[in-house]
Amino acid sequence: MTQNVNIRMEPELKKQAEELFSELGMNMSTAFTIFVRQAVRQRKIPFEISAPKPVIRAGYPVPPGEEDDPFYSKKNLRHLQKAVKEVEAGKVVKKNMEELLEMEK
Repeated sequence: MTQNVNIRMEPELKKQAEELFSELGMNMSTAFTIFVRQAVRQRKIPFEISAPKPVIRAGYPVPPGEEDDPFYSKKNLRHLQKAVKEVEAGKVVKKNMEELLEMEK
């Protein structure tokens, strides 16, 4: 005897999975049954699951998907590091909003 299991997923992912499993000669139900049998047999997820290795620039991690953002370029991050060090050393001029607006006139 078998039981029904409902799985929710994005429609495009479902379509891609169905196409792949069809090419492999099986349907979605068979593919998931194979996955679950292997997980139970091995007592673990039957493949490696890991997060992508973070991209580090100028000593700071770049958020995933932001690797091409110019804000995270090595040059800009070095500039920001330098600015932080200057602030920490007290090498800054502090101005409030009114003073900044006066400078624009």
